[in-house]
Amino acid sequence: MDETTGSADEAILVVFTVGDGVYGVDVSQVREIASMHDTTPMPDAPDYVDGVTNLRGQVTTVTNLRRRFGLPDKENDDRSRVIVVEPDGVPVGMVVDSVSEVLRMPADAIEPVPDILMESGGAEIDSEYIEGVGKLGDGALIILLDLEKLLAAA
Repeated sequence: MDETTGSADEAILVVFTVGDGVYGVDVSQVREIASMHDTTPMPDAPDYVDGVTNLRGQVTTVTNLRRRFGLPDKENDDRSRVIVVEPDGVPVGMVVDSVSEVLRMPADAIEPVPDILMESGGAEIDSEYIEGVGKLGDGALIILLDLEKLLAAA
């Protein structure tokens, strides 16, 4: 079995927090997890784009998921990270509050987005960015994000 993609009956997720939410993205879309870097603002960029930075010799757009989700800004600290993802082969950094783990989740523990969220537009984030909801053994939930839709405008 390929360590980065899991099998058809499980998902391997990078789990992180933004505000009070716990989110996950498929590990196969994650290039690296880096400490915070200085960014250079870009004119006329969406408000959730912090700017660009030089990561390992490559200019990378950096987005702030707190702003993307409509949450208040907070000062970055020693737990803040930039998750560099490549949903369409183009690297984009996502500033998150913390990264907690890489988690194997059985496919049958992942459910589609509840209809009520699809109809209401969701409470904390726009439901169009949600791929599904993962259930952990202790009853906790992980919101699985669709990176292509989430980062489309970045």
